[in-house]
Amino acid sequence: MSKSNTVRVLVVGCGNMGSSHAMSYHTLDGYEICGLVSQGKSKEVLNEKLGGGYSLFDDFEEALSSTKPDAVCISTYPDTHESYAIKALENGCHVFVEKPLADTIQGAIRVVEAAKVFNKKLVIGYILRYHPSWKRFIELSHGLGKPLVMRMNLNQQSHGNMWNVHRNLMESLSPIVDCGVHYIDVMCQMTQSRPVQVAAIGARLTDDIPKDNYNYGQLQIRFEDGSVGWYEAGWGPMISETAFFVKDVLGPKGSVSIVAKEASKAGKSDAVASHTKTESIRCHYADLDENNEFVRKDQWIDLEDEPDHQELCNREQRFFYNAIQKDLDLTNSIEDAINSLKIAFACDLSVKTGEVVKL
Repeated sequence: MSKSNTVRVLVVGCGNMGSSHAMSYHTLDGYEICGLVSQGKSKEVLNEKLGGGYSLFDDFEEALSSTKPDAVCISTYPDTHESYAIKALENGCHVFVEKPLADTIQGAIRVVEAAKVFNKKLVIGYILRYHPSWKRFIELSHGLGKPLVMRMNLNQQSHGNMWNVHRNLMESLSPIVDCGVHYIDVMCQMTQSRPVQVAAIGARLTDDIPKDNYNYGQLQIRFEDGSVGWYEAGWGPMISETAFFVKDVLGPKGSVSIVAKEASKAGKSDAVASHTKTESIRCHYADLDENNEFVRKDQWIDLEDEPDHQELCNREQRFFYNAIQKDLDLTNSIEDAINSLKIAFACDLSVKTGEVVKL
């Protein structure tokens, strides 16, 4: 570790998420950026945004050898996550890696094993876990009784640079894997039950993506306790912005919904900053009187702590710093990340085979 408990971090990948994480390292106490890595011009753009002065690299291994960081932040496309993370761990670095941990289950497990072998911290970027409103959303779901019905989507009418980003992502993963791991993780936290089977459908709505992939998908999960959930994700210029932002959970005692009035407006579906917004939580109570009329009015919860996307990244990186400095046990969060990825890949298999997949 660097002197004075400063964590020297190498930022690999300077696009949407990499840029946000770099801003966190640039502004938070305890971090020092020792280099920015990307194959394109994004590192120059980011360096200028940060005021200039940072070392720039095209090649990850060259940057790793040259800068000798304490930690590496990986926000590249998923097909590089495994190799970059393992190389960083082998070189004695702690690793923060954007979700998904890898583009295969076996690859994700290899990264986890490497973190154990080299006794380094591994934090995966499940950003919703740091959002107070999403924590409250999950907490409120526990009061609805069982079984639960969970309804979620995040469809993105992507165009311009975001369509380039999505097409690049689909070189290795489908939307229901890349985005789905977030919401599968939420469902598992809500039910606190074991998923037993999945079924999923998908459609290839453009020839502008790899032939073996699809840019629209919908998955369904059945849990051991009788709970069920679905998640829908579509990327591309043809995607509808009608009801593209649904975050809803129902139980015998009522329902809880995230109502993001601003984030769900037209033109916001492919804006990264909108994807974590909650704004308000609506609680509905199913209690009826003798005339079958509702006893209680719906309750609206507006949390004072509503961090924007950059502040959420700051919170992730504060956690990463604390994990390093305080030697936090990350076993449970890593197991949860592996679990959500396994479920997502089972859904992907269901799309491609047309079969229900038992877990």
